[in-house]
Amino acid sequence: MDIPIAKKKGLQKKHIPYVAGGAALAVALGWMIFGNHSSKFSVEKDKVMVQSVLKSEFNDYIRINGQVQPINTIQLSAVEGGMVAEKVAEEGSMVRRGEVIVRLTNPMLSLNILDSEAQLAEKQNFLRNTQVTMEQERLNLRKEKLQLDLDIDRKKRKHEQYESLYAESLTSKEEYLQAKEDYEFAVKGRDLVMERQWQDSIFRGIQVEQMEESLNNIRRNLILVRQRVDNLDVKAPVDGQLGLLDVEIGQSVGSGMRIGQISVLSDYKIEALIDEHYIDRVRNGLAATFERQDKTYRLVVRKVYPEVRDKQFKTDFIFEGERPDNIRAGQTYYINLQLGQPMEAILIPRGAFYQNTGGQWIFVVTPDGKKAVRRPIRIGRQNPLYYEALSGLEAGEKVLTSNYDSYGDAQELIFK
Repeated sequence: MDIPIAKKKGLQKKHIPYVAGGAALAVALGWMIFGNHSSKFSVEKDKVMVQSVLKSEFNDYIRINGQVQPINTIQLSAVEGGMVAEKVAEEGSMVRRGEVIVRLTNPMLSLNILDSEAQLAEKQNFLRNTQVTMEQERLNLRKEKLQLDLDIDRKKRKHEQYESLYAESLTSKEEYLQAKEDYEFAVKGRDLVMERQWQDSIFRGIQVEQMEESLNNIRRNLILVRQRVDNLDVKAPVDGQLGLLDVEIGQSVGSGMRIGQISVLSDYKIEALIDEHYIDRVRNGLAATFERQDKTYRLVVRKVYPEVRDKQFKTDFIFEGERPDNIRAGQTYYINLQLGQPMEAILIPRGAFYQNTGGQWIFVVTPDGKKAVRRPIRIGRQNPLYYEALSGLEAGEKVLTSNYDSYGDAQELIFK
């Protein structure tokens, strides 16, 4: 006879996995709905930098490094090509305007100059011979006029004599008419010769002017050709210091080739490279200062170069007022460039946090001082000491300004 087995009441062993899974799912759902999602990170308070947010005057300036340069640099080039025969001056020496720095030689140039001079002399002789010929022709024309005048006077007398004789019937009418016609023909012939001489004189005048102008051009060309020999001596165009001389004796130098430079030391300027972030704010006329031997010197922006290289652009400064006594080319000065007028603002002390956040957020210490919470902010201008906080912070709050590299995506920092 079979005995019926009674069912066991309560939790059985086989039900445990299901119960545990349900409990875990409930905990997870509860955390998702009601839990705190912010990730936390523990830090030692004495190893972070906590600073106060200030409300004070923001001085809008940047700190840059500038290098002293001569106020002007003149490139030295060879006007005429040739071979270096002598280096008269050495690098670093002071030179005066017109002083010879390098002597060149060019045998072919000397031959060309001699040939040009010979050709010019030949042309000058030809022009002179032409002028002599024209003068002789002018004298011949004057002589011809004198001869015509004499012939007219004689025929006029003969005409007058025959006219008197004809009036007294002492000569024939034919002889009288011939004398009259001869006289009138001589007068007309002289008028034609005079007209020809007048036209010839105009032509000769124009021709002489052209020849004189041609002669003057030839003389000027000859002077220029002779100057080419003088240009074989490379001379200093200004007073200054010879900073570079890139030639050696025996080296061939082409016409127009740069061989060195001269630094004009009558004054100095300062060249500085500035981050491209400020290119729209830096302009001519901005004021700047630097300190040297416990004394402040004033500068002004003279030129802003538009080209950006390696995320920087070049700017030239000139002195306003006094210069340092021991100023030398190549010295480095630390310059404060004023970009705008001072004004009141909320200020964050500068720190390494900016490299991690880009100025978009910061950790703010809670009033109880036990933790720091991540908060979005907006940063505007900056100077070597402070960032200008445009929104997200109030004066008196404390923030972490040290490096955030080890915090990852933490939303809260718990101080230990």
